[in-house]
Amino acid sequence: MAPTKTRKAHVYVGPAGWSYDDWKGVVYPEKRPRGFHPLVYLAQFFNTVEINSSFYRIPTPQTTEKWAQLVERFGDFQFSMKLWNEFTHVRDEIDPRALREWHAAADPLRRHGRLAAVLVQFPWSFRWSQENRQYLEQLTQALAPDPLVIEVRHGDWENEAYLDWLRARGFAFANIDQPVMGNSIPPTQYVTSPIAYVRLHGRNYKNWFRDNAEAGERYDYLYTPEEIEEWMKRLQEIIKKAEKVFVIGNNHTAGRAVANGLQIKAMLEKRQVAGPPALAKAFPSIAPYVKPAGETAEEARAPEGEQMTLF
Repeated sequence: MAPTKTRKAHVYVGPAGWSYDDWKGVVYPEKRPRGFHPLVYLAQFFNTVEINSSFYRIPTPQTTEKWAQLVERFGDFQFSMKLWNEFTHVRDEIDPRALREWHAAADPLRRHGRLAAVLVQFPWSFRWSQENRQYLEQLTQALAPDPLVIEVRHGDWENEAYLDWLRARGFAFANIDQPVMGNSIPPTQYVTSPIAYVRLHGRNYKNWFRDNAEAGERYDYLYTPEEIEEWMKRLQEIIKKAEKVFVIGNNHTAGRAVANGLQIKAMLEKRQVAGPPALAKAFPSIAPYVKPAGETAEEARAPEGEQMTLF
């Protein structure tokens, strides 16, 4: 799928991750034919996916090489790659061996021209302090030369000094939609680099900060048409200022990110877009925007001899 051209920017829309058991029968076919690969299937409908599994463990170069090969026939399909969480959530001294492993994992995507950005996601507890700013400087230098998107969630970071720091280094501010509780960053529309980035986490206030809430509970949220309209207004402003705009749905539970992502794509393109056959039935609010693509599973096969790889 070619990138969506709207005004100045190329716009890329897609979900965070592709390996979710609860997508069966909603996003993916109930019965998968031999050789079916979920990444190939998604690439029929979206032009980007944020690699989520790399947050939990650094993939091997062999794995990322396979991912690049799987999307080879899909034009300008791009990945963003979420940084391993030991770098962002543990924040001890940067392990040189782990850093080498990370760069080796990213290298196949770089060589294939498929790595649009590395997402550096910090937790809400990562606040505006001298110690944290020094660590951020150290980490981003270690991740060079990849384009970086920095996601911070605490409201202390929404200040001109931080925005100027991003602009000076060409890093993107991650505009996020999250439950706004306490001093949390609200929805924003900052553009601090040629890449602009939006991540939609959902607004599940009940489970967002609940102790022991699993990811499926925390991100269990479907945006309403009115909430998507709010974001469309921000996106139109972002699009005027950036060269590439990424809109990533992280509200992945039961395929909700796919539903809202296709809705956003349809609104940007001002037309109905194709989607998985069962999706509009599962989410009636997106029916005006998404038409069933028919049984496309046969087209979602991995190359001959390639085994299904979820991570």
